[in-house]
Amino acid sequence: MKIATYNVNGVNGRLPVLLRWLKESQPDVVCLQELKCPQEKFPVKEINAAGYNAIWKGQKSWNGVAILAKNYEIQQVQNTLPGDEEDVQSRYIEAIIDQKVICCLYLPNGNPYPGPKFDYKLAWIKRFKRRTNQLIKMELPAILIGDFNIIPTELDVYKPEKWVDDALFRTEVRKAYMELEKKGWTDSIRKIFPKEQIFTFWDYLYHAYDRNAGIRLDHILLSPYLTPQLKNAGVDKYVRGWEKSSDHAPTWIELE
Repeated sequence: MKIATYNVNGVNGRLPVLLRWLKESQPDVVCLQELKCPQEKFPVKEINAAGYNAIWKGQKSWNGVAILAKNYEIQQVQNTLPGDEEDVQSRYIEAIIDQKVICCLYLPNGNPYPGPKFDYKLAWIKRFKRRTNQLIKMELPAILIGDFNIIPTELDVYKPEKWVDDALFRTEVRKAYMELEKKGWTDSIRKIFPKEQIFTFWDYLYHAYDRNAGIRLDHILLSPYLTPQLKNAGVDKYVRGWEKSSDHAPTWIELE
């Protein structure tokens, strides 16, 4: 089973890129972030024509998350992160696919630091940790997957000294990521490539992709009950080089 995450950075504007990648890569399950479209504008007809079922939660101009599945039924669990009824941002959707809990997330960026956006990011992480702890306690085969907007370690960033006060690399958020791992969640990319520098995002500015001046923001974390099934993982970096592509590249795992 191949499971992938892809921050599309505008699903309608980059639909040809998404459909091309789906056709070439053939993932079984795909989590999308940053749809940047309201609920009624999601391209469900085109997604269905490509062979995928879909659930999604849109938001006008910003955010938005979706889960696609090929040859699998999608049972939606919830489309908001519990804990704050006033939070209207579309950043979380959770479903059951093939007896696995799929938690697709688009964690807040948090910049500029310091400020209210960073405070919101920390509050969101706190709520997210409560949900992940529940999944561990219930001993469920679960996957935390998406754009975490967290650079976990210095290995995951080009020139880390330039990111010290960035909300993606602040000590507080890196500590939160480490706490997930301590609870038993396994970083799939690091499990397969423990010492290799791997990026999933390259800015559009300063020829960052050509220079491989990237960062790793897109993660797939497995609960202890799925980690033994991890067979392979990777990043389709070449997709970032396609014309009119997202600034992220698809990240994927294969489970036995």
